[in-house]
Amino acid sequence: MYPGKYAAETPAKAAAVDAVTGETLTYKQLDEQSAQLARYLRSVGLQRGDALALNLDNRLEFFVGTWAALRSGLYLVTVNRYLPAHDVAYIIQDSGAKALITSDALESVAVDLAPLISDCPNRLMIGKEVAGWNSYEAALASQSCEPLADERQGEHMPYSSGTTGKPKGIRRELGTRHISEGPELIDSFRAYGFDENSVYLSPAPLYHAAPFSFTNRTQVLGGTVVMMPRFDAEESLRLIEKYKVTHSQWVPTMFIRMLKLKKDEQTAYDLSTHQVAIHAAAPCPVEVKRQMIDWWGPILQEYYAASERNGSTRITSEEWLQKPGSVGKAVSGIVRVCDDDGKELGPGEDGIVYFERETVVFTYHNDPERTKEAQHPKYPNWSTMGDVGYLDEDGYLFLTDRKTFMIISGGVNIYPQMIEDALCLHPKVADVAVIGVPNPDFGEEVKAIIQTADGVPHDEATREELMDFSRDRLASYMVPRSIDFRDELSRLPTGKLYKKQLRTEFWP
Repeated sequence: MYPGKYAAETPAKAAAVDAVTGETLTYKQLDEQSAQLARYLRSVGLQRGDALALNLDNRLEFFVGTWAALRSGLYLVTVNRYLPAHDVAYIIQDSGAKALITSDALESVAVDLAPLISDCPNRLMIGKEVAGWNSYEAALASQSCEPLADERQGEHMPYSSGTTGKPKGIRRELGTRHISEGPELIDSFRAYGFDENSVYLSPAPLYHAAPFSFTNRTQVLGGTVVMMPRFDAEESLRLIEKYKVTHSQWVPTMFIRMLKLKKDEQTAYDLSTHQVAIHAAAPCPVEVKRQMIDWWGPILQEYYAASERNGSTRITSEEWLQKPGSVGKAVSGIVRVCDDDGKELGPGEDGIVYFERETVVFTYHNDPERTKEAQHPKYPNWSTMGDVGYLDEDGYLFLTDRKTFMIISGGVNIYPQMIEDALCLHPKVADVAVIGVPNPDFGEEVKAIIQTADGVPHDEATREELMDFSRDRLASYMVPRSIDFRDELSRLPTGKLYKKQLRTEFWP
């Protein structure tokens, strides 16, 4: 249930593969190197309950850092590798991390970062010697491969994306389990069919909570992770064939990009080993998911959850075809849908989605106010991520949008997700964001901001074509009053749009 077990049983088996270079990290190497790094961190003063931060691109050393923290009782802070130095410094300072690992791929950020984090003196650089940083390779070489005497489990401490404010650290109490016992939530991953024969394709950034969890649990169960440095639609299909991938995880924007490949590109690869395609992060447009099931078969499994681990739902392809648009029934916690005052609503009524648990399961580090905001006004063990949705009479959850993105125009609630789902299907649309902008009569009006497909002109003819497309598919009050074009929309690698950034362009 951890690399040491598989290092003893199958030492030469790949724990992870770099899909671009073909470089492999075996279970023996993962076990030995993570033990060396754990010893190094202990030698420079890190004790159980302290924090190690990783600010890394997708590379094999990410897994070494992960297991070093998890096998030495540390909190592991995984930093968004796309952040500038001052934002990385905020996370390092807020988390209280006493050690940080980065790589030469992020050298320019590292140079600016070092003077900003004087309280984090243990800084390691992979691949290069840089002023203000010690050598990662030398740190490992200085240590024995023998495991520490105390290997109680550490815990992941992710930071939210910060699309609606400063990133929030999600902190849970450390348990007392030994690393060899495996994590408490492992059965939820077994439910997807993960075992020692699984080959898991990870096309997303490893720092994010979902890719982190699924790659880590693949290794907990002795499978192999095929890590893509970055997503590419056709390359993903090629890798499924090459590595005989059994499991994968996606976000809806990746599905959209794959569906826009040419037919001969879609059919050029053997996907017969592919057993389970998991997706989450945002509601998937109904027509997009239907097309994916038609193409890949009923192997799609969707879940709704958050980094906070406050609850989750799940739905199979077969269920979804009966309940198109649903994200499933609760498999962890009890779903409650409430109005703004906390009153529970009935089937079919839109409201704020809460998960009820027996106890409060998380807090936001150093931020009791945000912790309280996430809790129900009456029941602190009910928590929300701010999503809006409804339950049907069978207990299936349907998400409408995030409350913070809702547009109120003339007293009518408009959910941008529905408009985006319609526009994203147009062949001339590469990406789309819908926001509310000021209107002197109605308070807000709907604006669509569109990244067009390559070669599509940003002219009035394209704008009118997209307007007509909207009118054919949307209620009149949902049709955008205006369309702007952009060469590129800012989107997190996990699929989330930087909507706050877009809104600030139009709101004083």
